[in-house]
Amino acid sequence: MRKLLLTVLNTVVLLGTAGVAFAADKLDSASLGFTCLAAAIGIGISACGCGVGMGLGLKAACEGVARNPEVSGKITGTMILAFAFIESLAIYALVISFILLYANPYA
Repeated sequence: MRKLLLTVLNTVVLLGTAGVAFAADKLDSASLGFTCLAAAIGIGISACGCGVGMGLGLKAACEGVARNPEVSGKITGTMILAFAFIESLAIYALVISFILLYANPYA
């Protein structure tokens, strides 16, 4: 219950911050500050989520190899492919943060 409440509160704060940043008529220091804050929080959350996902994947791969060492090659290949997919999500978040910072379409 506590995790759900924390997730909902974080989502409300992030949406409120982004809404204030994008509702500005012109680009002033306050809206630029909110844009920078939204980009930083967004990349931080995505990096944290990707790190947790990679850690869980590595944990499962290590347990799989420990249980059945003969299939370690298949497990390792699948794990590396999964890590590439997970890392692509962090790269997408980084690209969106760069777009918000340097080519702000809302300015």
